[in-house]
Amino acid sequence: MFNLIKTQKSARRGEFLTPHGTIQTPAFMNVATCGAIKGGLSALDLAEIKCQVQLCNTYHLHLRPGDEVIKKLGGLHKFTGWKGPILTDSGGFQVFSLSKLRKIKEEGVYFSSHIDGKKIFMGPEESIKIQSNLGSTIAMAFDECIENPADYNYVKESCKRTLRWLKRCQKELFKLNHQEETINKQQMLFGINQGSTYSDLRIEHMKEIIELDLDGYAIGGLAVGEPAQEMYDTIEKLEPYMPQKKIRYLMGVGTPVNILEGVYRGVDLFDCVMPARNARHGNLFAWSGVVHILNAKYEMDDSPIDSECECSVCKNFSRAYIRHLFKCGEILALRLAVMHNLYFYNSLMEKIRKSIDSNEFEHFYNKNRAILSQKM
Repeated sequence: MFNLIKTQKSARRGEFLTPHGTIQTPAFMNVATCGAIKGGLSALDLAEIKCQVQLCNTYHLHLRPGDEVIKKLGGLHKFTGWKGPILTDSGGFQVFSLSKLRKIKEEGVYFSSHIDGKKIFMGPEESIKIQSNLGSTIAMAFDECIENPADYNYVKESCKRTLRWLKRCQKELFKLNHQEETINKQQMLFGINQGSTYSDLRIEHMKEIIELDLDGYAIGGLAVGEPAQEMYDTIEKLEPYMPQKKIRYLMGVGTPVNILEGVYRGVDLFDCVMPARNARHGNLFAWSGVVHILNAKYEMDDSPIDSECECSVCKNFSRAYIRHLFKCGEILALRLAVMHNLYFYNSLMEKIRKSIDSNEFEHFYNKNRAILSQKM
């Protein structure tokens, strides 16, 4: 399912074949938490911003409108109008973020809804069942995401539990994919590597999960409080133990420079809410540096957000106009800002792919590290 086309040192250029289309990698997944990208973007906008994959949130869709509702309406593809690949997370990170409301046991996690306090139980089978109802292209295994720093012995036991849960996920998905009423009988499963920033636990856990021969492998539990260099070092030590012929996904990462550094260390797939969130607060990406569009200096600036950008926003609207929309509280401001930032991210991935294709990634990496390291 994953075709590794070429490498340049650890950086990889590939294609991931799915039932809903082929993903050119390295790639960034655009986060549509509840089936839409915050900021007023629909599935019809995704092609225009060069989106290849939409990521939806299992936990939130389970609560509203309910995975059974979405199943009755034909699954996420029909529900959202997006025809390309969709990845659904397992709900594990949301359970992690609800640490004050959760209780972890071997069977799964008991927690309270952040919406109304309703008691909820989610284990491996429940998570996979929800994702099967959603009909996504790729389902993520249910795991425990641990904050950093964490106690070594707790992390070691957590990795063992995550492995046990992964085996239960695989068994449940196999069963569901063979049921007549299942929407997507070719749903894929990605396992998640855990181990905090302990290299020996990361490597041991990776060796264990690759024995299950899954469709892809994710690195979870990073970018949750540790310094960026510690994250890079962890990936670098883990990379030699990740299967060459399987797609690799770094979960919840990140800034433009995080992505560049991730590709440099052998990662194929990324996701993050940050570019859309930053856009909604008026922080826009440009190759000349971040544009804080609310600043007074842009009041009379009739230039585009980024003179190097080919997105429809930069082709048609000025910094002055977008600043005006923000100041007036117009919803259009959010839409234009989010479209631009996601186009920037998807274009960054396109540039990275082209640089690997032409054997120039090392030069691209060295040239753009400093530019993309600016606070964004």
